[in-house]
Amino acid sequence: MDFRQEWITTIHDFRIDERSIISSLEELKDERPMTLLIPMLYEEIHGISLNNIIDHINESTYLNRVVIALAADDEHKYVEVKEFFSRLKISHTIVWCNGPTVMHIVDELKEKGLDITMFAGKGRDTWIALGVATLDSYAIAMHDADIVSYSKLLPAKLFYPIVEPELSFFFNKGYYARIDMEKLIMYGRVYRLLLSPLLNTLLKKTKFNSKFLKYMCAFKYPLSGEFGMTSDLAINIRIPGDWGLEVGLLAEVYKSAALKRISQVDLGFYEHKHRSIGTDSDEGILKMVKDITKTIFRNLVEVDGIEINEAFLQSANVQYKRTAQDRIRQYQADALCNGLNYSRHGEECMVEEFSKIMLASGKEYIDNPSGVLLPDWKRAISAMPDIREKLKDAALHDHNTYR
Repeated sequence: MDFRQEWITTIHDFRIDERSIISSLEELKDERPMTLLIPMLYEEIHGISLNNIIDHINESTYLNRVVIALAADDEHKYVEVKEFFSRLKISHTIVWCNGPTVMHIVDELKEKGLDITMFAGKGRDTWIALGVATLDSYAIAMHDADIVSYSKLLPAKLFYPIVEPELSFFFNKGYYARIDMEKLIMYGRVYRLLLSPLLNTLLKKTKFNSKFLKYMCAFKYPLSGEFGMTSDLAINIRIPGDWGLEVGLLAEVYKSAALKRISQVDLGFYEHKHRSIGTDSDEGILKMVKDITKTIFRNLVEVDGIEINEAFLQSANVQYKRTAQDRIRQYQADALCNGLNYSRHGEECMVEEFSKIMLASGKEYIDNPSGVLLPDWKRAISAMPDIREKLKDAALHDHNTYR
């Protein structure tokens, strides 16, 4: 059993008691209101996870509200989602993030000189819904809509370190074991074969002087989409608009909060849908690799002033491949001892592919080092003081209009 502490506080699940932690949250819900944020696509109402998630949320009596950040192509799909969530007993708001009402407000914001129209996808939807969620909440927790192994303890673990007055962390990141216990497969490929060896490679190249890289290496699973944070922090940080969302968010938290106010919590075994590899660097896991790599390079420059040039990239790429190949031998041993199905050849091929994408995305960064960060909510409110209220009214308008 792991009990090691890191640069950031690690909250292990040695014997977390569900009834005790939920009882404490119920006592705190009036003093420190909690909102659960769930970004989702329309298609996820037809998946195997969301019905179970709703059942457990209905038992989560400590929640004040649920905000659903929805991406749907037309009003018929929006109505389907609205009807699907009609059995959610907790007060909830569906924000149709790419719907005409919300997009009209986005266009208004552009007229005020703040243009987010070039952004799309989960990053933008999360940003929009955060505006609504921060209106009357002390804390916000976010998780995806495709979690198979879901229970009401999962969001409770994300909230508790933040709302418990004796702890009062500003940000809490979930981590978990990416093992499919039915198929006996080890997942988490992007973290295992790209991010972890890359971070450690870069840490060595900076002669272990980068506090940012030490911070990133302290997270047991930086790519998890599950986290909790205070509303105050939420409106003061910028959110990446691409697939570097999770890594970029951690970088923004590093710039905005003291390390002693950041924690991570064990969410146990975890199962959700898995992305396809993709045929090129603009789709699937390969798109993730591209965006994550650029996010890491950009923050190395912003935080530590590291010069990223072609010689640096070539050297880092060689060292990364060696580190990743060493990890593969370690994962094979772990899999063999645990009776897991493991293809060493398949993982070696993936590292080769990741290496190419890493090199190409690094060169793209050198040619165009500008970031893809959405503005923080403080700036948005400065540009349009009532924007959050307008977004909340837009969600209510859609709910009452589309039937």
